[in-house]
Amino acid sequence: MIKSQRLPGICLGITLWIALPIISWTQIVLTNSEYQRIFVDTDRFDTSYLSQLEHALDSIESPEIRYNALNDLSYYWHTRSTTRSLELINSALQEIQGQHLPIWDGRFKITKAAALLRMERLAEASRILHDAESKVAKEDLPLLYTQLGYVHERRGQLDSALLLAHKALKIGEELQDLHAIGVAYSDLGNLFWKQEKNAKGLEYGLRSLTFFEKTGIQDLDYGFTLYMVGNCYLAMDSLEHAQNYYQRSIENGERYGFYNNLSDVYISLAELYMKTANLDDAYEASEKAIHFAGLLDNNGFMEMRSWLAKGQVEFLEGKYGKAINSITTSIKIATQDFGDAYFLSLTYKMLAESYAGAGKFSEAYRALEKYDSLNAIVFNAEADERISLLQTEYEVSQKESTIALQDAQLKQQKKIQALFFIIALLAILISAVLFRSHKINQQKNKLLTRQNEEKAFLLKEIHHRVKNNLETVSSLLALQSAHYNDPKMMDAMVESQNRVHSMSIIHQRLYQGQHLASIEMRDYFKNLSSHILDSFGVEDRINLDCEMEELELDVDIAIPLGLIVNELVTNALKYAFPNANTGTIKVALQKKDKKYLTLSVEDNGIGSAGDHAIQGTGFGSQLIELLTVQLNGTVQRINKPGTAFLFKFEPSL
Repeated sequence: MIKSQRLPGICLGITLWIALPIISWTQIVLTNSEYQRIFVDTDRFDTSYLSQLEHALDSIESPEIRYNALNDLSYYWHTRSTTRSLELINSALQEIQGQHLPIWDGRFKITKAAALLRMERLAEASRILHDAESKVAKEDLPLLYTQLGYVHERRGQLDSALLLAHKALKIGEELQDLHAIGVAYSDLGNLFWKQEKNAKGLEYGLRSLTFFEKTGIQDLDYGFTLYMVGNCYLAMDSLEHAQNYYQRSIENGERYGFYNNLSDVYISLAELYMKTANLDDAYEASEKAIHFAGLLDNNGFMEMRSWLAKGQVEFLEGKYGKAINSITTSIKIATQDFGDAYFLSLTYKMLAESYAGAGKFSEAYRALEKYDSLNAIVFNAEADERISLLQTEYEVSQKESTIALQDAQLKQQKKIQALFFIIALLAILISAVLFRSHKINQQKNKLLTRQNEEKAFLLKEIHHRVKNNLETVSSLLALQSAHYNDPKMMDAMVESQNRVHSMSIIHQRLYQGQHLASIEMRDYFKNLSSHILDSFGVEDRINLDCEMEELELDVDIAIPLGLIVNELVTNALKYAFPNANTGTIKVALQKKDKKYLTLSVEDNGIGSAGDHAIQGTGFGSQLIELLTVQLNGTVQRINKPGTAFLFKFEPSL
């Protein structure tokens, strides 16, 4: 069973020796020996969970549980009060000082960096995260790289942020940490949205939500992802979908008091209402964004963006003076150390438009210049440098070109005339060569076509003979099995016949089909599975579902895959449906990103406890293992009920 593990998860007890008030769903408790993790094991809490956890903190004697609680408390306070978050985390760092606890020192610093990010102290957050990287455990690294990615994102270094998100995703996949994988996909989606690649951002956002929903936990990152998916839909003008995801994010934020997410969502809602010319609702949404940003002490980033949203609404209402005041307030909040050039550039662009609307064109021009410089930092700093260099070279050349212009024109005209003459001569020569080559190629093509037809015939004949030889082997096995009374020996013979038949079908497909080196896998799996069902005489009670699109694969890959499917379907028929039970076996094969293949074989039978790949003599397990290694693959087994085998192969496709 895959478990989600992500620091920080609030570590809470399920029983407490001091009384705590009961909240809407359940009771937050801590003990010295037993605890449960909020936002990892459960999310059945409301906005009072932070105060209750803090109230119980001093009663905890166990250092491990106390550090968990302190870290979790500090992390979730940063969504409401960065000041209180830093107070708690600094007290935690002071408490462990001198105890030689590098892992906890690193974990506390990751949480401290999260609070510093909210306060726009990007350089300090980056330094702390790099210090923590060498101290924490591997399961802490996805969160660390996520926070470090935010630093680069806020600085407009989207390529670096993208690399860190991929780094976090890789570790999350290695740890099978569903939550870490969900966060990484969420970050990738957000970065693509910022680059205006909205379809790609939406794809990653929806993929992220599937991982969050598998955990069953609706936390801060889940709420942010709902908001980000809404942003992608909004950018694609799918307003109804966008509003739906915004509403779900608001419900999540209000349930737990995630003020940062709430401010984010209301800013986007204001934009949505502006698109529909519903300016009253847009203004109300911007006011709510300012309200929630104000609840986040020391978070200039959210306040800055909220005032910008308000200014945009006032601009559309034609209230240019008010718009200028709101946007100026936004710029004042964005201090000199404000790291996010992306949103700051949008603010200056809006200020320029507001000044222009008010007829203050000189101020509008200055604001537009500021927008251009910030926009270039975010999107095309290297291009800007190249343009500056070319501009300098152009100005120098302009001074010299005035003197030499007429002489250059005369020389150029002579060169053009000479060039035309050479081109005409070359054209005649090339035409002659091409005509000769065409005649030779025609003769060669006829010869090659005849040779290819002969080779194709020979290859088909070879496949036909191989198929016949394999069928002969299968028949010999059938004759041999008739001499045995031992059921196990007869089963082994039937299984061997099916293995041979799985290869025989491939060669039959090759000589009957259009392609001599590849076969279509969906039809092959259906034919193979039908034969296996027939050999066991269970086609009337076992249904086989091949859920996949048509897929052509080379024979070198198809044969091992066929053998693997043969073993797993055979194993399911023997053990998953005892007592003549009915059921379904599903087989699916997909090619992912032209890089790897995924194969799943699952049944809804009785399942089994234990860790072995399949039941039986062990030969099937060994064969599957060898074939998986041959295709450079991995296998994972899940009991859910029934049994599912999930393979990931990375052969040379």
